[in-house]
Amino acid sequence: MADNARAKRLADLIREVVAQKLQRGIKDPRLGSHVTITDTRVTGDLREATVFYTVYGDDEERQAAAAGLESAKGILRSEVGRAAGVKFTPTLTFVADALPDTARTIEDLLDKARQSDAKVREVSAGAVYAGDADPYKKPGADEDSDETDDAAE
Repeated sequence: MADNARAKRLADLIREVVAQKLQRGIKDPRLGSHVTITDTRVTGDLREATVFYTVYGDDEERQAAAAGLESAKGILRSEVGRAAGVKFTPTLTFVADALPDTARTIEDLLDKARQSDAKVREVSAGAVYAGDADPYKKPGADEDSDETDDAAE
């Protein structure tokens, strides 16, 4: 449990250090303000860290940002080592976060569902029941009239 908390603290520190260094310290034009560090995960032995990032832009900008992060990996790792003060500085692996794409796909699906619901509502607006509005017999309502008819015969 203590190792898990230590890995979480180190992951948070790595996320902050990498984000600050990208914002202020690296002059690579591929790593402009459109790169955002979203999450960081560290293995239990604190040897490897996975840094998740998003790039707001087209595919060309995403590829350029990935290349920029790969080339700045050494600088970022040394900065993390300086800030963390651990015996072994974890290796950094940068992974493009799929969360924005997944969220966009879900939003598109929800929009299609809303449009489909609106069409169904439109079609059913003037619809009437094929039979009676309430097809179930109510106890006492129809039976009383049947009994009086039988008694009269």
